[in-house]
Amino acid sequence: MPASLLEVFLDHARHEPSRPLLSFEGASYTRGQLAERVTAFARGLKARGLAAGDRVALFLENSDAFVVTWLGVQAAGCVAVLVNTAYRQVELAHILSDAEVKACVTSSSGASELAPLRDQLPSLQWLITVEPPPPGLPASLPTVAFDAIVELGTASTAALPLPRAEDLAVLGYTSGTTGRSKGAMLQHRQLLANVRAVTEAWRWTDVDRLLLTLPLFHTHGLMVGLHGTLFTGASVDLRRRFVASEALTALHDDASLTLFFGVPTMYGRLLEESRRTGVTPHPLRLWVSGSAPLSPQLCLDIEARFGARILERYGMTETIMNTTQPYDGERRPGTVGMPFPGQEARVVDVRSRKPLPRGETGEIEVRGPHVFTGYWRRPDATAEAFDADGWFRTGDLGEWDPDGFLRITGRARELIISGGFNIYPREVEEVLTAHPAVAEAAVLGLPDPDFGEQVVAVIVPHPGASTDAQALVDWCRERLAAFKKPRRVVFTDALPRNALGKVQKHILKERLAGSQDTPTAT
Repeated sequence: MPASLLEVFLDHARHEPSRPLLSFEGASYTRGQLAERVTAFARGLKARGLAAGDRVALFLENSDAFVVTWLGVQAAGCVAVLVNTAYRQVELAHILSDAEVKACVTSSSGASELAPLRDQLPSLQWLITVEPPPPGLPASLPTVAFDAIVELGTASTAALPLPRAEDLAVLGYTSGTTGRSKGAMLQHRQLLANVRAVTEAWRWTDVDRLLLTLPLFHTHGLMVGLHGTLFTGASVDLRRRFVASEALTALHDDASLTLFFGVPTMYGRLLEESRRTGVTPHPLRLWVSGSAPLSPQLCLDIEARFGARILERYGMTETIMNTTQPYDGERRPGTVGMPFPGQEARVVDVRSRKPLPRGETGEIEVRGPHVFTGYWRRPDATAEAFDADGWFRTGDLGEWDPDGFLRITGRARELIISGGFNIYPREVEEVLTAHPAVAEAAVLGLPDPDFGEQVVAVIVPHPGASTDAQALVDWCRERLAAFKKPRRVVFTDALPRNALGKVQKHILKERLAGSQDTPTAT
């Protein structure tokens, strides 16, 4: 029984080294070629003095170098620290100092971002750059070229013991949509348990080929997309980033593609591009959406245009994947299905913590071999996140529908209590996005002297659509209980989002707290 995904990948490479595995911007790798490069990079890290357990940050765009680094860090016995490429100095200083990163693999622009932080990062010893480093880096922050590490390792015969199941593989920092991010500790056994469950549920095999445009610094792209490919021995067409026109062209032209994974924003842009150009994808075996709620309307629009029913899944940094709509059977819009094989999920009352029956909203808790070990150097946060029986408190609100499908209604911290009534933002958002003038909607609660909190809707209208706030309030009042309708409507050009499309409501609250838009509800 393999103890790590790395071990599974190396076994595949030994048995069929010539099978194609990875393509990226004109470069292609067989299983054997990628394994050779991974091994060389790992030995190069060891030759440069890194030891088992040392943290190595990946502050890097999608590339073949990212894949080599991710696997090479594990092969060297080190711990990977994933860093969002959109992060700048405040986030970088926090994550790299909190994890006590010793080396960071990055680009020229990444090195420029890190340079001013040198004095705040005493543990950081050197940078590995996949491009020529920028001029003017401090002498106290030496750089070495990525290819030089590979060359150094090619000449080495250092032993590379395989990771043990209980060894720490990665620190995945939470997305920070509600505050300062924490490092979730994931061991090799948890990565392996998750990918085994995902590939079983989705019928993933070695004949599949994935178009992967999601960022690899994130769980969805890395621990689902890449890991599933490596575990099954499938192949992947990796792109540096998502570009709707390029993705749509590939999905139309490349008949070998069988899988596409995206976030709702990507699906919306694919739909817009298809309507603009008249191009539609060829039939795929599986389309998957996650990382943010997919509106039922967008789901139906995609089905009508592409002839594809998207499969939604639910996951998070701490647990990787939790639930999935069924591969065979109904994929009910607005729900995220049931637990993956070997996993458990339940909905509990937010105060009593007792399990709730179907149809009642509470906090989602999960348990299983995929759940993380705890937060890096935060025993207080770890203790708060788990109960005595090992159930992890996700912070997400949800309910089971009558047929046992899980529906996520929002974050526990986003629950609005107005006039003593509980209001779940997603319910209001779904009603708003069904209005023909609304492209996107975010609903949140702001302080109100009479009701405790008032419902505020932030709206991105479709281009050229009317911005009639009262019409939207009336629309909600006709479809929801009166206490759920927005008491304030604000129009904006775009919603603040993180790199995976999650709306950052804490930023919206900060912006709106000082603004005095006229209340519109009557």
